[in-house]
Amino acid sequence: MHVFGPFGIAAYRKYSSGGGYPNISLSTPLPGIPKPVFASVDGQEKYETKITTLENGLKVASQNKFGQFCTVGILVNSGSRHETKYPSGIAHFLEKLSFSSTAQYGSKDEILLTLEKHGGICDCQTSRDTTMYAVSAEVKGLDTVVSLLSDAVLQPRLLDEEIEMTRMAVRFELEDLNMRPDPEPLLTEMIHAAAYRGNTVGLPRFCPADNVDKIDKNVLHSYLRNYYSPERMVLAGVGIEHEQLVECARKYLLHVKPVWGASSATSVDLSVAQYTGGIIKMEKDMSDVSLGPTPIPELTHIMIGLESCSFLEEDFIPFAVLNMMMGGGGSFSAGGPGKGMFTRLYLNVLNRHHWMYNATSYHHSYEDSGLLCIHASADPRQVREMVEIITREFIQMAGNAGEMELERAKTQLKSMLMMNLESRPVIFEDVGRQVLSTGKRKLPHELCDLISNVTAGDIKRVTTKMLRSKPAVAALGDLTELPSYEHIQAALSSKDGRLPRMYRLFR
Repeated sequence: MHVFGPFGIAAYRKYSSGGGYPNISLSTPLPGIPKPVFASVDGQEKYETKITTLENGLKVASQNKFGQFCTVGILVNSGSRHETKYPSGIAHFLEKLSFSSTAQYGSKDEILLTLEKHGGICDCQTSRDTTMYAVSAEVKGLDTVVSLLSDAVLQPRLLDEEIEMTRMAVRFELEDLNMRPDPEPLLTEMIHAAAYRGNTVGLPRFCPADNVDKIDKNVLHSYLRNYYSPERMVLAGVGIEHEQLVECARKYLLHVKPVWGASSATSVDLSVAQYTGGIIKMEKDMSDVSLGPTPIPELTHIMIGLESCSFLEEDFIPFAVLNMMMGGGGSFSAGGPGKGMFTRLYLNVLNRHHWMYNATSYHHSYEDSGLLCIHASADPRQVREMVEIITREFIQMAGNAGEMELERAKTQLKSMLMMNLESRPVIFEDVGRQVLSTGKRKLPHELCDLISNVTAGDIKRVTTKMLRSKPAVAALGDLTELPSYEHIQAALSSKDGRLPRMYRLFR
């Protein structure tokens, strides 16, 4: 049954019969409908990241984002780069052991059931410099979530059977890494090892097979005692009130004695990344990598990198724009302008040399160094030609960037940044990582301003500086045709990026 308000059926007929429509402009308020009230933004304070440092040195950072769910987590300044005095692979083990049994919870299942009551999920990720324990759950369960995070990070039981299960998981992951058709994770590992030989970010991110049995509870406790200290941690939250988060932090993270004892850290590795450059080769038969009936063509993969800069330097933004401008991808990517088909590695490489399967630019940046690299893959017989195409692209980066391609790269970078920051877990990671490394957070609009200010001169300047460094090279597959490291270095020091000519008597 219809209820027709104060104007009764006549008004209803007038507006529903169609005859009444043409006479009413859309801006005229309809009779009987209350005046709309529009939401307004009162200043920037709702979007600012609030940061509080507790008495024990732990930082609490939060960003309010309205909704029913929040993402909260603890980020620790600890990763594979800190394993100098320990067997490599501890960070890999800790990632696999995360959210297992703790002082409060008897098993991983108990943790998951507790989170389920608040519609929650948990996850732990380690990188070369950061370990991140995160939970997404309903805002109402904040107290439980912070208590659980504190327990998972500071009170893990690390039982023998859990460590044994982790050893199996790590062994499986190492096998899987070598069998994958996509060699990108392996190449990234190799290029870091070549660029920073034997130090900091060049140390292995995955546990080496020989170390799997060496890592036990004592080794883990010794490491945790040094690196899991409050001043190396940030409790970050997105979607909650700052005061509420600080209150929970005081309750569960201020006077907690970790399970490995509260003695002060004695040997924290503070070494700065030393860029060495160099080459790492892995001869590997790639002729049967296909997992299904359709064979994947045999490819040789090459990654060439040069030292860029740390994410704390001003040049970080021009490097990010340069990386966007190079772009690239696989030769099978369908799509138009939005897919980055206008980037240099598409225009100059993939569109011109049909035999190349891949050409992609990557930028890895850390608090004390960085690496800009190009990954390319092609048939083993064309490796020499492929390397020359990549070295020529590196040299051409120092030329003048066209106004249109530069503007397009800047717009693409800004839109990627803004699109990614639509998602709550990404905001959480951004808040956490920035506060962990700098103690503050640059807001997206500040970053967009910095991107807008990048000029062609900046690109030329940072590239010229980058080309002075020794190259880092990772090569995987059939390497019969691979030029020598000295030849690659000579090409990157030349004017046109060409490899020195080789004259063979017998073809």
